Amino acid sequence: MKKLLLSLFMIIAITLPSSAATWVAADRVPTVGKKIITANSLPSTITFKVVDGTADNTYATTNNTIQISSTDLSYTGNDNEVAYVVAHELGGIICDNIGKKKVRNFLKNALTSNLSSDNVISTAVNSDYVSNKQSMSDNKNADIMGTDLMINAGYNPLAGIVVITKMPGSSWEILQGKPANSERAMYIYDYLTYNFPTKVQAGYGCNEYRAFLTYANPIVEERNSSKSKLNKFNKEQKKLKSERDKQLSKYKATGGLSSWNVSYELLKSITEPENE
Repeated sequence: MKKLLLSLFMIIAITLPSSAATWVAADRVPTVGKKIITANSLPSTITFKVVDGTADNTYATTNNTIQISSTDLSYTGNDNEVAYVVAHELGGIICDNIGKKKVRNFLKNALTSNLSSDNVISTAVNSDYVSNKQSMSDNKNADIMGTDLMINAGYNPLAGIVVITKMPGSSWEILQGKPANSERAMYIYDYLTYNFPTKVQAGYGCNEYRAFLTYANPIVEERNSSKSKLNKFNKEQKKLKSERDKQLSKYKATGGLSSWNVSYELLKSITEPENE
């Protein structure tokens, strides 16, 4: 009997490393994506496609195919982290980030095309600054929308913080000793702290998350020490959760119809010359 148990133990010891080595992030996308779709009652026709470089989901609402960046997946190490990458892309679509970007770019191009050459450069520089701020806002909204989707599907939402802080950050963050993409990571953490405190209490066992907490804990302590700051924080987080719930309900009710895309098509129809 002892020899049999020893043999079984040896077989398990040999096969476990082999099984662990077969985990591939891209291969997990269909399974993880389907689980998120089903748990959140999103359209079952949605499919996922892993692509090299940056994901372009401009036409995701019309072809029901959501691109997932292989670059983003390279920062994942388990299904929870893959779930963040998938949920972030879904979150951006639900928040209608693509439609917003199309309208912004249209208005930016319309503005610069009517300026003199002397004013185009300064206007472009200023609009690029605004675009970067808007892109950050869009990403943060997609992050916390994705957080809701992850939780509903049973994934650990703290994985989003881990993936983000693994990604390249800015030189300024390095000089300040902050985690990479600290603003986005803190946005997720704040959202979870108020709306899903048990998820934060459960934690996430990895060095990247522990390093993030070293940065986040003093910020939370400073905020909690001020009654006015804490009250403001609570109101903001409650509002964010309400907005995410409304956006998700609207997406389901309209089948993904984008009000920003409607605005974009209207702007195009007004400015484009009629065919003679």
